[in-house]
Amino acid sequence: MTIKGSCHCGATTFSVEAAPESVTRCTCSICSKKGALWAYYWPEDVKIETPSVTATYRWQSKIVEHNFCPHCGCTTYTKSPSWENYKPNFDKPRIALNARLFDDFNLDAVPVEVIDGKNLW
Repeated sequence: MTIKGSCHCGATTFSVEAAPESVTRCTCSICSKKGALWAYYWPEDVKIETPSVTATYRWQSKIVEHNFCPHCGCTTYTKSPSWENYKPNFDKPRIALNARLFDDFNLDAVPVEVIDGKNLW
């Protein structure tokens, strides 16, 4: 089952072959202001079809690369290390897609996990 997603204007598109088992709501300042629900995947499982269209923002720690559409402003995906015991593992990178941008997908059927990023980082 291919899941496709895009920003509001359609300039940035992506797809994955599997639905997320859960999505993550992070309470850090940037994630909460963006309102994203993150679906985490291994890089080889994500196809970013228009990577040259995205713009990147690296906030404070410079560990997480936040990508967004420079035309409509939608937060599209992030690139980061995986996290084990609250420490970054740069040998296992992850891509988090903003699941709110999935097309024709029942996001309400997926459990939401909350990460206390406001107090952890």
